[in-house]
Amino acid sequence: MFTGLIEEIGHVDSIEKRPDAIRISIQADRILDDAELGDSIAVNGVCLTITSRTASRFSADVMPETIQATTLKNLRKGDPLNLERAMKAGDRYGGHMVAGHVDATGRMVRIVPKGNARYIDIEAPPEVLNGLVQKGSVAIDGTSLTVFHVDDRMFTISLIPHTFAKTILGKKKAGDMVNIECDMMQKYIRKQFDRTETAENKGTLTYEKLKENGFIPY
Repeated sequence: MFTGLIEEIGHVDSIEKRPDAIRISIQADRILDDAELGDSIAVNGVCLTITSRTASRFSADVMPETIQATTLKNLRKGDPLNLERAMKAGDRYGGHMVAGHVDATGRMVRIVPKGNARYIDIEAPPEVLNGLVQKGSVAIDGTSLTVFHVDDRMFTISLIPHTFAKTILGKKKAGDMVNIECDMMQKYIRKQFDRTETAENKGTLTYEKLKENGFIPY
């Protein structure tokens, strides 16, 4: 489990791509201080397992499903990466619950400076947009952010200067692809709603009714 608070920006040291697998070596500093073999690291929002390590690098294997579902297949030597260690019990919880299981990829279509922030529109598939709510949480390349707007084609997030400087999102440009993970609690609520919306009770329990009665915050 992660929080979406990026600890450092690492870089691809080497990458071995095969038809059905990827082995990646990543240069890092801070996150390796107490890392052990088998530990989980979120790499651009994707939960990977440390299979080997040195004082300044670690390696991980990427399985076929992850290759197809995420942007890791597009990585090249030298690319920057958002890195976060799995949270410890008792740690301060500053972001939101992030599993490291990417729902889909999206494309940045517009980046607009506004005051001290940058607003970013991200085009995403319907299954992602259906799992987002205005003022709810979303993880973009592993970074915990707030949804400011969502419609039937895209959603909007905003970066404050700290996030812009301390994550790889500040290096992105329009047209770049990103990993998207919807808020875990929102997904569970949506799943439960879909299960209860049967032919017998159709119309008696609605998404709007859940919101009106406080089960969904926004």
